[in-house]
Amino acid sequence: MTGSQWLLSETNAADVFAPERLTEEQQLIARTAADFVAKEVDPALETLERKEWSAAKALLKRCGELDLLGVDSPEEYGGVGLDKVSAVVVSEALGPAASFAATFGAQTNLAIVPILWFGTPEQRERYLPRLIRGEIAGAYALSESGSGSDALGARARAVRQADGSWRLSGEKMWITNGGFADIFVVFAKIDGTAFSAFIVERGFSGVSTGKEEHKMGLHGSSTTPLILQDAVVPAENLLGEPGKGHRVAFNVLNFGRFKLAAMCSGAAKAAIHEAARYASARRQFDAPIASFGAIRQKLADMTVQTYAVESMLYRTAGLIDRAIGGGGPDPALRALETYAVEASLLKVAGSEMLDFVLDENIQIHGGNGFVRDYAPERRYRDSRVNRIFEGTNEINRLLVPTMLLKRAGKEFRRADEEDGAAAPPLRQALRGLKAAAVMVLGRAAQTFGDKLAQEQEILMLASDLVRDVFAADSAVARAEGAATPGHADAAAVIVHEACFRAHVSVRTALAAMGQGDTLKPVPEPFDLIAAKRRIADSVVAKGGYIFA
Repeated sequence: MTGSQWLLSETNAADVFAPERLTEEQQLIARTAADFVAKEVDPALETLERKEWSAAKALLKRCGELDLLGVDSPEEYGGVGLDKVSAVVVSEALGPAASFAATFGAQTNLAIVPILWFGTPEQRERYLPRLIRGEIAGAYALSESGSGSDALGARARAVRQADGSWRLSGEKMWITNGGFADIFVVFAKIDGTAFSAFIVERGFSGVSTGKEEHKMGLHGSSTTPLILQDAVVPAENLLGEPGKGHRVAFNVLNFGRFKLAAMCSGAAKAAIHEAARYASARRQFDAPIASFGAIRQKLADMTVQTYAVESMLYRTAGLIDRAIGGGGPDPALRALETYAVEASLLKVAGSEMLDFVLDENIQIHGGNGFVRDYAPERRYRDSRVNRIFEGTNEINRLLVPTMLLKRAGKEFRRADEEDGAAAPPLRQALRGLKAAAVMVLGRAAQTFGDKLAQEQEILMLASDLVRDVFAADSAVARAEGAATPGHADAAAVIVHEACFRAHVSVRTALAAMGQGDTLKPVPEPFDLIAAKRRIADSVVAKGGYIFA
């Protein structure tokens, strides 16, 4: 299946990869990563928050020894060359340790991947083995103070010298691992016009970093400016082709979005575990608060939203692995380009889901959740930046309909297609949800034409509809494959609540386009309260996320 075809056609549950299909090897990798976090990262969190970066570097080196840094890299450079599902389970395991997860992500996703995908053989040989072993630390320097979301508006300049080397000038902002990184993937414009990428070593003349930023969260990760004052960079350290830095930047961001969703999923599961255990132990009015309907609904909603993101995440990992298995030049890069829409949807869904889950975790903990003695307070602070990382959620929302219309614009003109053959009620509701998203995309393209990019409110509504379709479609396919009551309840809640949101979104979008309401997703009545009670019962009984 090519990218985004789930929006235009019926999904076969047998084609959708789900966590229930993890192999024994993948489960072992997950346990290895989780044990590392529990035994080595968690005890070091206070040290990291004191900004003792020798501890961060030591943990990176330990990751290298455990082969965690090389999951996505081939064996010839010291990696283990595993599939993307394995990379997801590692990222999920790191997610609960948010500060170190940021350090880990900058190393694996933002430093190793661009050199692996775009580096010359000599660049790969020089840098990748040491990065993969954790002997050196890497960072990614794209953003500037005046060009956060407009990456191509960067002012950093690169000027070629007579001997072929480059001189880079400018200041990059919000560099994760900035305080201790040994190399930086830096973006600058050659002669002020050709946006390009470079590998810059800390030891090069003219390279320095500024003071640590005082952040709301992620106190245990380093974030500094990178200062380039006529920094001398060898000719051979140009990464990729001159003027093609956008290809490096955007593909690396796609990969980072995909991995960020995995970290959000892992962090959410940890929070559900905390909330369920606390709710069972905390007593009010002579009863555990886990017995109260208001708390049980929170546990159910936290679980259902996590289930939706997890279903989307593993489905996408399976699709990427299948595309990579198809071979061809640069298969991993090609696969990520194919599933760029899914990566953006996952980034938005994962980060917003996690904020919801962690907010409810605080609420369940009450006053205890607001003090530093309890983990929920730290988790809450640490999560907020995820909606800004890897392109803001607003930027990603705008990207989704734009990419979809470029890929299959004509397909979205068939706004009023028939629902087709009879189907189970949940599938029928899902068809209506898909038809609604297709209708809004098609009519928006017809109504605004070339000026659609200026209608950001419409694009955001369309993007949210598409995200709900992907979540519902993935959850239904997963539940059909699992065939157990808990999965069925979760999928039913996801579909019905997506349809309720669609009523508002479609009416709002059509009204803005001066059109009537032809909304289709009207599911049959379903007892959401009873389904959520069943889910909550299972969460309390297990003391955590029930689908792990």
